[in-house]
Amino acid sequence: MKLIEDILNDLKENYKDERVRDVRVGITWTAVLSRNLGLGYTFTGQIESGVRDVGKLTEKTAFELSDYLKSWNLAEAGIGAAAVNSILKPEGKLCENFDALRNLTEIGKGKNIAMVGHFPHSEDIRAATKNLWIIEKHPAPGDFPAEAADYLIPKADVAVITGTTLINKSMEHLLDLCKENDVYTIILGPSTVMSPVLFDRGVDMLAGCRVIDALSVLKKVSEGVGLVKEFKCDLEFVAMEK
Repeated sequence: MKLIEDILNDLKENYKDERVRDVRVGITWTAVLSRNLGLGYTFTGQIESGVRDVGKLTEKTAFELSDYLKSWNLAEAGIGAAAVNSILKPEGKLCENFDALRNLTEIGKGKNIAMVGHFPHSEDIRAATKNLWIIEKHPAPGDFPAEAADYLIPKADVAVITGTTLINKSMEHLLDLCKENDVYTIILGPSTVMSPVLFDRGVDMLAGCRVIDALSVLKKVSEGVGLVKEFKCDLEFVAMEK
């Protein structure tokens, strides 16, 4: 939890708090509109347990909602991640219109990649690598279970970790494994919290998104958007490097 505390402290020290103008919790994605529109991931298995202060979330500030990231109710934590992303502005060494597939095939050519989470085009990435180990909490055939991370990440040259691991509280341990074994580390996905604090934890690249059309994204989240490609031109994919 220290990682999350550090991210929240850095956010509050370096940004101005904002009024929350809208909150949407869809079946796959969660969106919070304050300064910008930020995305988080919806862990649907916990929605039935409810969200604190439901019906009053737009009466809170973005900083107050960002504290939900600490919650073990993962539906709340997804709201917290979206709130953080609604304030953060990616800065520093920035790559716009980031092509994750092209980048991963270039970085991973002939190398061992440990991928935590399923991403599109994984078979194309596999074709360019020496080994691609996909690690999942709910593994599909050919995947490895979450427990295998402790054994596979130390053998990897590159680790690609879904941004949702910050929400489910597994990121801190995964980053420790990467840093201890000098693994090139990428955090990837629309819910990625683009905080420079993660560079201090050994991350080499943060690959997330910037919302271009907030109204369209809000509508799609409310209507059950699932696959990232369904956002079409509503998002711009960006990457920050250490």
